[in-house]
Formats: sequence, C-alpha cells, structure tokens
Amino acid sequence: MKTIFKVAVATTLTFGFAAEAMAVEWNVSLWGKRRAFTEHVEKLAELVSQKTGGDFTLNLSYGGLSKNRENLDGISIGAFEMAQFCAGYHADKNPSITVLELPFLGVSSLEAEIAASMAVYNHPATQKDLGRWNATLLMPSPLPQYNFVGVGDAPRTVADFEGMTVRATGGIGRAMESVMAVPNSMSATEVRQALDSGVVKAVSFAPHAHMSYGTIESGKWWTTNLNPGTVNCPVVANTDALNGLSDAHREALLSSIPEALGHYVDNYNNATMAAWGPALEERGIEQITYSDEELAAFRSAAGGIAQAWVDDNNAKGLPAQELLDLVLSTLAN
Repeated sequence: MKTIFKVAVATTLTFGFAAEAMAVEWNVSLWGKRRAFTEHVEKLAELVSQKTGGDFTLNLSYGGLSKNRENLDGISIGAFEMAQFCAGYHADKNPSITVLELPFLGVSSLEAEIAASMAVYNHPATQKDLGRWNATLLMPSPLPQYNFVGVGDAPRTVADFEGMTVRATGGIGRAMESVMAVPNSMSATEVRQALDSGVVKAVSFAPHAHMSYGTIESGKWWTTNLNPGTVNCPVVANTDALNGLSDAHREALLSSIPEALGHYVDNYNNATMAAWGPALEERGIEQITYSDEELAAFRSAAGGIAQAWVDDNNAKGLPAQELLDLVLSTLAN
C-alpha cells in the first residue's frame, strides 16, 4: 500500500481527521474499460475521496495491474489492495460463491442479485473460503440474466444448441452442457476474436458486455429469454490492507458501498438497458424468443446441476446445501 504524508488542509478537519494526516492510496485492479460493470467501483472511488477530503484515494487500473483471471492471486499476495473478479474464472479457488452462478435460481432483478450475493458473502463459510486468499468481500457486481449473441444459423429451439460451441462460464456452461452444447470458459477479453474466427459460434454475456466487447458487431442473432443464469463477480479488498486503514478511512470505504451499488443499479436499469434494444435494431440482429414449453424443457434438462454442486462441495467441506438454501430463501423473500 502506497502512503505519503502531508499537512491536512482545513477541509479535512470537517471529516474528523487530525491536523497531521496520513494520505492513503489504494491500487484497484479491473479489466477492459470503464463500463456499466465497473460503475459501482468508479462511484466508490468518488465517494471515498469526497468523504476523506482527498486523503484516501482509489486508483483504478483497467488491465494495468493484472490479468482478470489473476486478480484473486494478486490480492492474496498484496500486489494491489482491491480487485474485481468473477467466480467462474477459477471455481476451485472460490467454491462458496459459485452457488450464485448456478442456473435457474430465479433471480428477477439486480436488487435481488445484490441481496442473494450479500447473504452469501456474509456467511462464515464464505468468509473463511475467501480468507484463504487474504480477501475480504466488499460488494457484488450484479448482472442480469445472460443471453447469447451468435453467428450462423440461429437456434430456433433449445435443441438447436446441440453441438454448438459457446462461450459460457460457471453454471451457465453446465446448463448449456445439459442441452449438448459445447461450452468454452474463455475470459471476456478473448471473446470477440473467438467469435470472429469461428472458435465459438455464440457468446453468453449480459447486455452491457455484448456492447462493450463488440459481439453485436459480429452477431446475427440474440436470445431474448433463454436466461440460463448469470455470473457472480465480487469486488474484494486485501484483508491486511483493509485492517490497516484508520477507523475513519475504513468507515469512509464501507459506508460508501450502499450508495455505490445504488448508482450501479440505476445506471444499468436506465442508461444501459435504454441503449440495448436500439443497438440490436440498428444492426439488424434477429431476436429469438423461446416458448414456455422450450424453456421448461431446458430447465428440466439442467435440473440435476444444483444437486451435483451440493454433493461436490459437501465433499470439499463446505456447508453447500446451507449456502444453496440461503440463496433460495433470500430470493423468495
């Protein structure tokens, strides 16, 4: 953690700091570019700086500190103080939070996704799991249900996915396996090239990522309601760095999380989704909508995935059924 010393300016005193204050800078590892997916981190940095009179700064780096699949490793060794990552990138390293990536959980909104995520993040087993990497979970990056943009012949029934190579991670990948698709768990930054070169024929993303990573520039069709699930991508802090903050700085950080998440949800529900429909129409992308019968058959085919997850993670010593029940009960409420 980089620190410098300076004389506190008068405005700093209004936040309860002493006349001589330690200015703290945290490095934050993100990837890609600023987009809907990172708006809560951007807002968090803004709020922390405001609350501390500039004495606590989050330096956001988009790809300059680490590869996205290596962010949890970087947190574990203290290479940076905060990072964002996705559970499905390395399920073996964070099995507890992969419960949130199981298919067909019934998540109906970003607010529901936040509630389920925070319930799991606050569970002692999850905190112990992430503690192996010296990581403290701060907040999720809530995403709507994923759907596919693809090239070639459009899958007009769920059965048409049989044999299709698709980019799908975590539980979404397992759901697609259940209908005989061939999932590939490549990271987001690799997807456009894979789609253009024919390595995959379809890509599962939330709408913002289809726009950010350019899949709609190549895509010919979009599944409007397949909704196999979503991914869980938390923002974490290095635990030692978090514990090393002054009480005032730690309070400035943690108290800003609800407002940062509120900003994220407002931006996604309004700015992002307002642009999504026109983006599809401008490019002439065909929108594929499946019947209730097709979707019921898909859910039935994927029905054993949750139990398999429970069995596998019970064997690893996690209270897996308890975590799954926590998610389902939170969503039910």
